[in-house]
Amino acid sequence: MFEQLMLKDNALANKVILVTGGGSGLGKSMSLFFLKLGAKVIICGRSAERLAAAKAEMEQETGGEVLAVPCDVRQYEQVDHVIKTGIETFGFIDGLVNNAAGNFISPTERLSHRAFDSVVDIVLRGSYNCTLALGKYWIEKQIKGTVISIVTTYAWTGSAYVVPSACAKAGVLAMTQSLAVEWGKYGIRMNAIAPGPFPTAGAWDRLFPKEIRDKVGLDPLERVPLGRVGEHHELANLACYLMSGFSAYVNGDVITIDGGEWLKGAGEFNMMEKIPSEMWDYVESLTRKAKS
Repeated sequence: MFEQLMLKDNALANKVILVTGGGSGLGKSMSLFFLKLGAKVIICGRSAERLAAAKAEMEQETGGEVLAVPCDVRQYEQVDHVIKTGIETFGFIDGLVNNAAGNFISPTERLSHRAFDSVVDIVLRGSYNCTLALGKYWIEKQIKGTVISIVTTYAWTGSAYVVPSACAKAGVLAMTQSLAVEWGKYGIRMNAIAPGPFPTAGAWDRLFPKEIRDKVGLDPLERVPLGRVGEHHELANLACYLMSGFSAYVNGDVITIDGGEWLKGAGEFNMMEKIPSEMWDYVESLTRKAKS
């Protein structure tokens, strides 16, 4: 019922948005919705083949304009090339989604320093490379740009077994909040989205292999009060809102969209939900006995 666009037609008309990691997953879903609302989109990623396929698919579905430029966001020179190519093609860029990411689950002591570097460089270095390059351009040209960075709820809590990602996402969140203040005077808005479980073919299979879930009894849905995973259109609509003029007074915020997952994990006594309803009379009697 709610898979349609939340905003009105052409809410993003005359916007040009760069989406890192835009050739697949959530990046592709956000790009598709941007296009449907009238924006022009630049997608970048390391796989030229994946980008070309995504460009063709999105243009056919929306009739919009997509520029696909291969890029490793860890390399500032390549980021600079994407931006210059986008400006040459569309005349300007005024939106950025820092979406490119890498992650894997592992006990930290099993990681090599190169594995740690790989995640931090893609997530944190890639985000600040794109943000810095576009920020300099926006300030010089007096463009009121908008940045959305995809973080995670463990950016502020930390998380075992994904330590490189936690470190990197925390850095991206700190950059978002810091620049929201520093660059606000230029009309540049910085916000972040912290998604819960939104399955994508690559990341979901890598982070939550079904064989592991079945063997050790891991069910990510048990952590979500709403009892389901997120739908891509839900996050894409949120991104469209934050990229649009409807959110013109939202700056330096991080919006969680996780069905209540992190709050359930944060509450000290949330595990009490495992007590069946018929046992609560017994629990209450024990509590009264202890008090007396």
